[in-house]
Amino acid sequence: MPQKSAGLLIHRRIAGVFEFLLVHPGGPFWARKDEGAWSIPKGLIGDNEDELEAAKREAEEELGVAVDGDFRPLGSYKQPGGKIVIAWSVEADIDADAVRSNMFSMEWPPKSGRMKEFPEVDRAGWFSLPEAGLKILKGQRAMLDDFLERRGAD
Repeated sequence: MPQKSAGLLIHRRIAGVFEFLLVHPGGPFWARKDEGAWSIPKGLIGDNEDELEAAKREAEEELGVAVDGDFRPLGSYKQPGGKIVIAWSVEADIDADAVRSNMFSMEWPPKSGRMKEFPEVDRAGWFSLPEAGLKILKGQRAMLDDFLERRGAD
């Protein structure tokens, strides 16, 4: 069974234009990657954990702030590696410059025997739809389309 993650597509409207909050993964692998490297805040769902609660928990861990609002189901998205991401949309205005992520440890440099800590998310940013479409991971692009399709029905 594929791994499942849960996440939030956080959005706001500025002068009638939607913007989306995306996070850039921390650590050396992602340091020089930009286009196609950003993600919604998300993470693995714990055993017996409610999917929406997992999405809210992961967003708080990656952003350093609790996200509250009207959570709307967006869908399930199979990622190129096989993982399934279950997403909700929520309107919230978060200060991207104030994001403080949790940390993870990994051996760095490789085969050095030294462990180094890195932030799970090294930065966050608000992006217009065209910018978000370029920045977001390929496997998550459909979330933007689905969000706009559902908002058109509101």
